[in-house]
Amino acid sequence: MPWDTTTGAAGISLLGRRMLFLRKRQQILAKSYEECRRITALFSKTFYLGTTLLNPDKRKAVWAVYTWCRRTDDLVDGPRVSQRSADLLPMLADWELRLQNIFDARATDALDLAMVDAIANYPDVSISPFRDMIKGMIMDVEQDRFETFDDLYLYCYRVAGTVGLMTLPIMGTVEPGQQGLAAATKAALALGIGLQLTNILRDVGEDRLRGRIYLPLEDLRRFNYTEDDLFNCVLDSRYKNLIKFQIARARGYFRQAQKGVHLLAEDSQLPVQASLDMYSQILDVLEENGYDNFNKRAYVSKSRKLATVPVSYLKTRRSPAWKPLQTAAGFLLNAKTDALQ
Repeated sequence: MPWDTTTGAAGISLLGRRMLFLRKRQQILAKSYEECRRITALFSKTFYLGTTLLNPDKRKAVWAVYTWCRRTDDLVDGPRVSQRSADLLPMLADWELRLQNIFDARATDALDLAMVDAIANYPDVSISPFRDMIKGMIMDVEQDRFETFDDLYLYCYRVAGTVGLMTLPIMGTVEPGQQGLAAATKAALALGIGLQLTNILRDVGEDRLRGRIYLPLEDLRRFNYTEDDLFNCVLDSRYKNLIKFQIARARGYFRQAQKGVHLLAEDSQLPVQASLDMYSQILDVLEENGYDNFNKRAYVSKSRKLATVPVSYLKTRRSPAWKPLQTAAGFLLNAKTDALQ
């Protein structure tokens, strides 16, 4: 990439060249969306599984957005990147200019072309959260500690809350237009924050090896737990209480997100609910692991995720008549049979 869109056009009439160009563009676009699908499936299995429940047009657009986010993250977190913010500032400035080109319908390569097409299909997608994510990349380079939760919240918004805002216009809302999007914004943002807090809890051990602590330092002090304790993998009652506190916070954001699911377009409710439920299971596994995120990764099996989908479906049913089935299904899922471990 980029893939050529001009070959074979010589000696053809203007109309013929135009038709050839459009056919070639559609071929490249199909390949580009397939690559976006592959990237999403490779790097975010839980998110990908949720997107497969969307209708074909919406899931392609969401895959394009995820791929842009992944490429943005790779600018500062790739294996060959120098971790000096001064070196990265010009690179991110160029990336932001390229982002503006995408929103001006100008693609630099085939993956950008998927984004151009997605924005054309969903014109309510705003450039603002994409720009905010680029700011989050700067934070990830310049900061390896977060003093307060307010500091961490800003980071979580920029690197993950923005994804909820990017994809909300693609998901659509029951109430059409900007009013419907505005009503669902708080829940979309809460879902992104909850997902990032969950990522942080799952990855404490890995981040420690990179010298990074995403848990707010004020919370470490709250539980009389030190940075040295964390780097030495001290897994005692202080640490377990600290992680319990963080899990409760993440679940609070998932509850906020839950309140907005019914505001989404009907065909988007199940995919979002299933993603929320599957991701929150990471917190369940962390508890099952005795809060040990130093030596054990909180992994949720595919079978366990799939078993969640019927329960997620029932949660999207608003009629009180569904309530007994919702309760029974939730009980069965929470039983966590050995077959799903």
